[in-house]
Amino acid sequence: MATRPTSAPSRPASPVSVDTASGGGSGAMERFGSINVFVRAAETRSFTEAGRQLGISASAVGKAISRLETRLNVRLFHRSTRSIALTPEGAIFLKRCQRIVEEIESAEAELALASSAPRGQLRVSMPMVGTLVMPVIGAFLKAYPEITIDLDFSDRIVDVIEEGFDVVMRTGEASDSQLITRTMGTYRHVIVGSPHYFAQHGAVTEPQQLTAHACLQHRFPTTGKLRRWPLMSGGEMLDIDLPNTATASAAEPLIHLAEHGLGLTCVPDFTVRAQISRGSLVSVLGEYLDTPSTFRALWPSGRHVSPKVRVFVDYMSTYLFPAAEDGAHEAPLP
Repeated sequence: MATRPTSAPSRPASPVSVDTASGGGSGAMERFGSINVFVRAAETRSFTEAGRQLGISASAVGKAISRLETRLNVRLFHRSTRSIALTPEGAIFLKRCQRIVEEIESAEAELALASSAPRGQLRVSMPMVGTLVMPVIGAFLKAYPEITIDLDFSDRIVDVIEEGFDVVMRTGEASDSQLITRTMGTYRHVIVGSPHYFAQHGAVTEPQQLTAHACLQHRFPTTGKLRRWPLMSGGEMLDIDLPNTATASAAEPLIHLAEHGLGLTCVPDFTVRAQISRGSLVSVLGEYLDTPSTFRALWPSGRHVSPKVRVFVDYMSTYLFPAAEDGAHEAPLP
Protein backbone atom coordinates (compact mmCIF):
# COMPACT_ATOMS: atom_id res chain seq x y z
CA MET A 1 0.00 0.00 0.00
CA ALA A 2 1.50 3.36 -1.02
CA THR A 3 1.66 5.01 2.38
CA ARG A 4 4.42 6.32 4.60
CA PRO A 5 4.83 5.31 8.24
CA THR A 6 3.76 7.69 10.96
CA SER A 7 7.37 7.98 12.10
CA ALA A 8 8.37 9.66 8.84
CA PRO A 9 9.50 13.28 9.33
CA SER A 10 6.74 15.78 8.72
CA ARG A 11 6.86 18.21 5.86
CA PRO A 12 7.70 21.85 6.55
CA ALA A 13 5.03 24.50 6.70
CA SER A 14 2.48 24.13 3.92
CA PRO A 15 3.19 26.04 0.70
CA VAL A 16 -0.53 26.81 0.37
CA SER A 17 -2.97 28.13 2.91
CA VAL A 18 -4.84 25.43 4.77
CA ASP A 19 -7.69 27.77 5.63
CA THR A 20 -9.38 26.55 2.47
CA ALA A 21 -9.57 23.09 4.01
CA SER A 22 -12.28 24.29 6.36
CA GLY A 23 -14.34 25.76 3.58
CA GLY A 24 -12.99 29.31 3.60
CA GLY A 25 -11.72 29.31 0.01
CA SER A 26 -12.86 28.37 -3.45
CA GLY A 27 -11.57 27.52 -6.91
CA ALA A 28 -7.89 26.77 -7.51
CA MET A 29 -6.73 27.74 -4.02
CA GLU A 30 -9.29 25.42 -2.43
CA ARG A 31 -8.07 22.59 -4.63
CA PHE A 32 -4.46 23.19 -3.63
CA GLY A 33 -5.50 23.34 0.02
CA SER A 34 -7.40 20.05 -0.25
CA ILE A 35 -4.47 18.39 -2.01
CA ASN A 36 -2.12 19.48 0.75
CA VAL A 37 -4.50 18.12 3.42
CA PHE A 38 -4.83 14.84 1.50
CA VAL A 39 -1.04 14.42 1.23
CA ARG A 40 -0.53 15.06 4.96
CA ALA A 41 -3.29 12.60 5.89
CA ALA A 42 -1.94 9.93 3.53
CA GLU A 43 1.65 10.31 4.71
CA THR A 44 0.78 10.25 8.42
CA ARG A 45 -2.15 7.80 8.08
CA SER A 46 -3.95 9.94 10.62
CA PHE A 47 -6.47 12.77 10.31
CA THR A 48 -5.47 13.89 13.81
CA GLU A 49 -1.74 14.06 13.06
CA ALA A 50 -2.37 15.74 9.70
CA GLY A 51 -4.51 18.35 11.45
CA ARG A 52 -1.80 18.92 14.08
CA GLN A 53 0.83 19.55 11.38
CA LEU A 54 -1.48 21.87 9.46
CA GLY A 55 -2.85 23.71 12.48
CA ILE A 56 -6.47 22.65 11.94
CA SER A 57 -8.78 20.15 13.61
CA ALA A 58 -9.10 16.48 12.70
CA SER A 59 -12.71 17.22 11.82
CA ALA A 60 -11.61 19.89 9.33
CA VAL A 61 -9.22 17.38 7.77
CA GLY A 62 -12.01 14.82 7.41
CA LYS A 63 -14.34 17.37 5.82
CA ALA A 64 -11.65 18.48 3.36
CA ILE A 65 -11.01 14.87 2.35
CA SER A 66 -14.76 14.25 1.92
CA ARG A 67 -15.12 17.32 -0.32
CA LEU A 68 -12.14 16.17 -2.36
CA GLU A 69 -13.63 12.67 -2.77
CA THR A 70 -16.96 14.18 -3.82
CA ARG A 71 -15.30 16.40 -6.41
CA LEU A 72 -13.23 13.50 -7.78
CA ASN A 73 -16.12 11.01 -7.48
CA VAL A 74 -13.77 8.43 -5.98
CA ARG A 75 -12.99 7.10 -2.49
CA LEU A 76 -9.43 7.93 -1.44
CA PHE A 77 -9.36 6.31 2.03
CA HIS A 78 -10.77 3.28 3.76
CA ARG A 79 -11.84 4.57 7.18
CA SER A 80 -12.40 2.75 10.45
CA THR A 81 -12.74 3.95 14.02
CA ARG A 82 -9.07 3.18 14.64
CA SER A 83 -7.24 3.85 11.37
CA ILE A 84 -7.33 5.03 7.77
CA ALA A 85 -5.75 3.40 4.73
CA LEU A 86 -5.41 4.47 1.15
CA THR A 87 -7.56 2.86 -1.50
CA PRO A 88 -5.79 1.80 -4.71
CA GLU A 89 -7.14 4.97 -6.33
CA GLY A 90 -5.88 7.00 -3.38
CA ALA A 91 -2.40 5.51 -3.72
CA ILE A 92 -2.24 6.53 -7.39
CA PHE A 93 -3.54 10.01 -6.58
CA LEU A 94 -1.00 10.40 -3.76
CA LYS A 95 1.99 9.99 -6.06
CA ARG A 96 0.79 12.78 -8.31
CA CYS A 97 -0.14 15.05 -5.40
CA GLN A 98 3.23 14.58 -3.70
CA ARG A 99 4.95 15.85 -6.82
CA ILE A 100 2.67 18.89 -6.89
CA VAL A 101 3.34 19.75 -3.25
CA GLU A 102 7.08 19.20 -3.65
CA GLU A 103 7.19 21.50 -6.68
CA ILE A 104 5.40 24.25 -4.77
CA GLU A 105 7.77 23.81 -1.80
CA SER A 106 10.73 23.88 -4.19
CA ALA A 107 9.48 27.08 -5.85
CA GLU A 108 9.09 28.75 -2.45
CA ALA A 109 12.57 27.66 -1.39
CA GLU A 110 14.11 29.00 -4.60
CA LEU A 111 12.41 32.36 -4.10
CA ALA A 112 13.57 32.48 -0.49
CA LEU A 113 17.15 31.77 -1.54
CA ALA A 114 17.03 34.32 -4.34
CA SER A 115 15.92 37.06 -1.95
CA SER A 116 18.37 36.24 0.86
CA ALA A 117 21.72 37.98 1.18
CA PRO A 118 24.85 35.91 0.42
CA ARG A 119 26.53 35.11 3.74
CA GLY A 120 28.38 32.40 5.65
CA GLN A 121 31.56 30.41 5.12
CA LEU A 122 32.45 29.29 1.61
CA ARG A 123 34.80 26.30 1.24
CA VAL A 124 36.65 26.48 -2.08
CA SER A 125 39.32 24.24 -3.57
CA MET A 126 41.59 25.91 -6.14
CA PRO A 127 44.50 24.70 -8.24
CA MET A 128 47.95 25.98 -7.30
CA VAL A 129 47.66 29.27 -9.19
CA GLY A 130 47.43 31.79 -6.35
CA THR A 131 49.10 34.59 -8.30
CA LEU A 132 46.15 34.53 -10.68
CA VAL A 133 43.22 34.10 -8.33
CA MET A 134 44.12 35.93 -5.12
CA PRO A 135 43.49 39.49 -6.33
CA VAL A 136 40.09 38.39 -7.64
CA ILE A 137 39.34 36.56 -4.39
CA GLY A 138 40.29 39.68 -2.44
CA ALA A 139 38.00 41.84 -4.55
CA PHE A 140 35.19 39.31 -4.09
CA LEU A 141 35.51 39.44 -0.29
CA LYS A 142 35.33 43.23 -0.36
CA ALA A 143 32.20 43.05 -2.55
CA TYR A 144 30.54 40.47 -0.22
CA PRO A 145 31.70 41.25 3.33
CA GLU A 146 29.24 38.80 4.93
CA ILE A 147 30.96 35.86 3.23
CA THR A 148 34.05 34.26 4.76
CA ILE A 149 36.19 31.97 2.65
CA ASP A 150 38.19 28.82 3.39
CA LEU A 151 40.64 28.21 0.54
CA ASP A 152 42.30 24.89 -0.22
CA PHE A 153 45.07 25.24 -2.81
CA SER A 154 45.79 21.84 -4.34
CA ASP A 155 46.18 20.19 -7.71
CA ARG A 156 45.01 16.83 -6.37
CA ILE A 157 41.66 15.29 -7.29
CA VAL A 158 39.20 16.12 -4.52
CA ASP A 159 35.89 14.54 -3.58
CA VAL A 160 33.68 17.64 -3.64
CA ILE A 161 30.80 16.14 -1.66
CA GLU A 162 32.73 13.88 0.73
CA GLU A 163 35.22 16.61 1.68
CA GLY A 164 32.50 19.23 2.10
CA PHE A 165 33.56 21.77 -0.52
CA ASP A 166 31.03 24.34 -1.71
CA VAL A 167 32.90 24.99 -4.97
CA VAL A 168 35.90 23.39 -6.66
CA MET A 169 37.77 25.07 -9.50
CA ARG A 170 39.80 22.85 -11.78
CA THR A 171 41.17 22.50 -15.29
CA GLY A 172 40.08 19.78 -17.68
CA GLU A 173 36.81 17.98 -18.23
CA ALA A 174 34.16 17.16 -15.64
CA SER A 175 32.87 13.59 -15.41
CA ASP A 176 30.97 13.41 -12.10
CA SER A 177 27.21 13.43 -12.70
CA GLN A 178 26.67 14.52 -9.07
CA LEU A 179 28.26 17.88 -9.84
CA ILE A 180 27.10 20.96 -11.71
CA THR A 181 29.80 22.57 -13.82
CA ARG A 182 30.28 26.02 -15.32
CA THR A 183 33.07 27.07 -17.65
CA MET A 184 35.16 29.98 -16.36
CA GLY A 185 37.26 30.26 -19.50
CA THR A 186 39.53 28.39 -21.88
CA TYR A 187 43.30 28.30 -22.01
CA ARG A 188 46.19 26.74 -23.86
CA HIS A 189 49.45 25.32 -22.62
CA VAL A 190 52.68 27.18 -23.33
CA ILE A 191 56.31 26.13 -23.09
CA VAL A 192 58.31 28.90 -21.49
CA GLY A 193 61.87 29.69 -20.45
CA SER A 194 63.75 32.80 -19.45
CA PRO A 195 65.66 34.94 -21.98
CA HIS A 196 68.82 34.18 -19.98
CA TYR A 197 68.23 30.43 -20.38
CA PHE A 198 67.80 30.70 -24.15
CA ALA A 199 70.87 32.93 -24.39
CA GLN A 200 72.91 30.23 -22.67
CA HIS A 201 71.39 27.10 -24.23
CA GLY A 202 70.11 28.19 -27.63
CA ALA A 203 66.68 28.61 -29.19
CA VAL A 204 64.07 25.85 -29.44
CA THR A 205 62.29 25.73 -32.80
CA GLU A 206 61.42 22.02 -33.11
CA PRO A 207 59.83 19.70 -30.49
CA GLN A 208 62.62 17.12 -30.80
CA GLN A 209 65.14 19.74 -29.66
CA LEU A 210 63.59 19.58 -26.18
CA THR A 211 65.51 16.36 -25.50
CA ALA A 212 68.69 18.45 -25.26
CA HIS A 213 67.23 20.94 -22.76
CA ALA A 214 66.49 21.07 -19.04
CA CYS A 215 62.79 20.28 -18.61
CA LEU A 216 60.86 21.21 -15.47
CA GLN A 217 57.93 18.82 -15.23
CA HIS A 218 54.64 18.59 -13.36
CA ARG A 219 54.06 15.40 -11.39
CA PHE A 220 50.53 14.34 -10.48
CA PRO A 221 50.45 14.03 -6.67
CA THR A 222 47.94 11.18 -6.64
CA THR A 223 49.58 8.91 -9.23
CA GLY A 224 53.18 10.09 -9.28
CA LYS A 225 53.07 10.22 -13.09
CA LEU A 226 54.45 13.11 -15.10
CA ARG A 227 52.04 15.28 -17.05
CA ARG A 228 52.63 14.89 -20.78
CA TRP A 229 53.45 18.06 -22.65
CA PRO A 230 50.62 18.26 -25.22
CA LEU A 231 52.80 18.66 -28.29
CA MET A 232 50.96 18.02 -31.55
CA SER A 233 52.07 17.71 -35.15
CA GLY A 234 49.86 16.83 -38.10
CA GLY A 235 46.92 16.27 -35.76
CA GLU A 236 48.76 13.61 -33.75
CA MET A 237 50.24 13.74 -30.26
CA LEU A 238 54.04 13.63 -30.24
CA ASP A 239 55.63 11.05 -27.95
CA ILE A 240 58.91 12.61 -26.85
CA ASP A 241 60.99 11.29 -23.97
CA LEU A 242 61.75 14.56 -22.18
CA PRO A 243 64.59 15.02 -19.68
CA ASN A 244 63.44 15.32 -16.08
CA THR A 245 65.53 18.11 -14.56
CA ALA A 246 63.09 18.91 -11.76
CA THR A 247 59.53 18.02 -10.85
CA ALA A 248 56.81 19.65 -8.77
CA SER A 249 53.18 18.89 -7.99
CA ALA A 250 52.09 22.48 -8.69
CA ALA A 251 52.66 25.03 -11.44
CA GLU A 252 54.05 27.90 -9.37
CA PRO A 253 57.37 26.26 -8.35
CA LEU A 254 58.00 25.29 -11.97
CA ILE A 255 57.33 28.85 -13.11
CA HIS A 256 59.69 30.19 -10.44
CA LEU A 257 62.48 27.84 -11.56
CA ALA A 258 61.94 28.75 -15.20
CA GLU A 259 62.08 32.49 -14.42
CA HIS A 260 65.45 31.92 -12.75
CA GLY A 261 66.89 30.33 -15.86
CA LEU A 262 66.91 26.73 -14.66
CA GLY A 263 64.98 25.17 -17.56
CA LEU A 264 61.81 25.06 -19.63
CA THR A 265 58.37 24.23 -18.34
CA CYS A 266 54.94 23.63 -19.87
CA VAL A 267 52.08 25.34 -18.00
CA PRO A 268 48.64 26.86 -18.69
CA ASP A 269 49.02 30.22 -20.44
CA PHE A 270 46.95 32.07 -17.83
CA THR A 271 49.54 31.24 -15.15
CA VAL A 272 52.36 33.06 -16.95
CA ARG A 273 50.66 35.94 -18.76
CA ALA A 274 52.24 38.48 -16.40
CA GLN A 275 55.74 36.98 -16.80
CA ILE A 276 55.46 36.90 -20.59
CA SER A 277 54.12 40.47 -20.59
CA ARG A 278 57.05 41.82 -18.58
CA GLY A 279 59.58 39.69 -20.47
CA SER A 280 60.84 37.45 -17.67
CA LEU A 281 59.61 34.42 -19.63
CA VAL A 282 59.47 33.73 -23.36
CA SER A 283 57.18 31.15 -24.98
CA VAL A 284 58.35 28.74 -27.69
CA LEU A 285 56.82 26.06 -29.93
CA GLY A 286 53.41 27.74 -29.85
CA GLU A 287 52.46 26.24 -33.22
CA TYR A 288 52.72 22.77 -31.67
CA LEU A 289 50.50 23.60 -28.69
CA ASP A 290 47.17 24.70 -30.13
CA THR A 291 44.71 22.39 -28.31
CA PRO A 292 42.47 24.41 -25.93
CA SER A 293 41.52 23.20 -22.45
CA THR A 294 38.84 24.36 -20.02
CA PHE A 295 38.98 26.01 -16.60
CA ARG A 296 35.75 25.32 -14.76
CA ALA A 297 33.88 25.60 -11.47
CA LEU A 298 32.08 22.59 -10.02
CA TRP A 299 29.65 22.30 -7.12
CA PRO A 300 27.22 19.66 -5.80
CA SER A 301 24.03 19.29 -7.80
CA GLY A 302 20.65 19.97 -6.22
CA ARG A 303 17.51 21.95 -6.72
CA HIS A 304 18.77 25.02 -4.87
CA VAL A 305 22.08 26.82 -5.25
CA SER A 306 22.90 28.82 -2.13
CA PRO A 307 23.35 32.59 -2.61
CA LYS A 308 27.01 32.44 -1.53
CA VAL A 309 27.83 29.81 -4.18
CA ARG A 310 25.85 31.62 -6.86
CA VAL A 311 27.53 35.01 -6.35
CA PHE A 312 30.99 33.42 -6.07
CA VAL A 313 30.67 31.50 -9.33
CA ASP A 314 29.18 34.54 -11.09
CA TYR A 315 31.96 36.79 -9.80
CA MET A 316 34.77 34.45 -10.78
CA SER A 317 33.21 33.84 -14.19
CA THR A 318 33.07 37.59 -14.81
CA TYR A 319 36.45 38.69 -13.47
CA LEU A 320 38.90 35.79 -13.33
CA PHE A 321 40.05 35.52 -16.93
CA PRO A 322 39.65 39.21 -17.82
CA ALA A 323 41.91 39.88 -14.84
CA ALA A 324 44.48 37.48 -16.23
CA GLU A 325 44.35 39.06 -19.67
CA ASP A 326 44.67 42.58 -18.32
CA GLY A 327 47.57 41.71 -16.05
CA ALA A 328 45.48 42.55 -12.98
CA HIS A 329 46.75 39.42 -11.25
CA GLU A 330 49.97 41.33 -10.55
CA ALA A 331 48.15 43.87 -8.39
CA PRO A 332 48.44 43.57 -4.60
CA LEU A 333 45.54 42.29 -2.54
CA PRO A 334 42.91 44.95 -1.74
